[in-house]
Amino acid sequence: MRSPGPDDEDTVWPEDTVSFEDTVPFEDTVRFATDGVVCLRQVIDRHWIEQLRIGVERNLAQPSDRSRLWHRDGDGRTSSYDSQVWQQIPEYRRFVFESPMAAIAGRLLGATAVNFFFDAIFVRSAGSRFRTPFHQDEPYWSVEGFDTCSAWMPLVPVERKSALEFVRGSHRWTTRFRQTNFGAMTGDERDQVDFGLDAEPFPDIEGQRRRYDIVSWDMEPGDVAAFNARIIHGGSGNLAPDRELRVFNTQWLGDDVRVVFRPEGMDPDHSAAMTAAGLRPGDRIGTDLYPEVWRRPTVAG
Repeated sequence: MRSPGPDDEDTVWPEDTVSFEDTVPFEDTVRFATDGVVCLRQVIDRHWIEQLRIGVERNLAQPSDRSRLWHRDGDGRTSSYDSQVWQQIPEYRRFVFESPMAAIAGRLLGATAVNFFFDAIFVRSAGSRFRTPFHQDEPYWSVEGFDTCSAWMPLVPVERKSALEFVRGSHRWTTRFRQTNFGAMTGDERDQVDFGLDAEPFPDIEGQRRRYDIVSWDMEPGDVAAFNARIIHGGSGNLAPDRELRVFNTQWLGDDVRVVFRPEGMDPDHSAAMTAAGLRPGDRIGTDLYPEVWRRPTVAG
């Protein structure tokens, strides 16, 4: 199984001193707004990739109660997930507060301020063929708003055929779709969502791929696929026999995002934690659970 280390000669790393203004040019902010997704090349440096690799190993050894096994095939290959563990994994916590990712999200969103929402890791065994069903993220969340930025960061090289796929421009579609119930895959009652029959059936993206503008990329550690939480996306399966997949994902929230508790259910469900922290539906996200990590610098008059 190929699991490149920090000295992998195939990876070209950015200089540690590169600023987010240099790594996120204006044309990428336009592409993020219009397409709903942009692949930023080599914006996360070697130090952070090494830290996150250490953090993932720690996470796998000590999974949280949010960890889930999505799929296991007949040969024992697995697809697993964990989330909301940044307060327990020191490498994740340092990345949230000290890496350039919050500033990158702020520039892409054109935001006044950016709050951290939650982290997630996705780990697939070498040769896994399991594909995440196409879906949108925001309908599952305990928040609502257009100003969202998710950062999908592979910690190992990933081929385009095995990477996350996006339906370009679908973040601006206005139809409310009946999303996948991921709880049916995990078998865990905490993950159940039921969007009901009042929502439109989800479009058959996989069965009618030629009808949609689907994009994905070959990616290396240091690259980031940044996307709006309303864009339709899925995939990240179809791995070669000698390739595993390890991805660290962070979610960032901008100016218009507010707390919402959805009657159809939420996955992950933050409602109990938010309520305990004093947050109510309609509130701006905040508190120590969802800290403001970046604010646009003021210009002296």
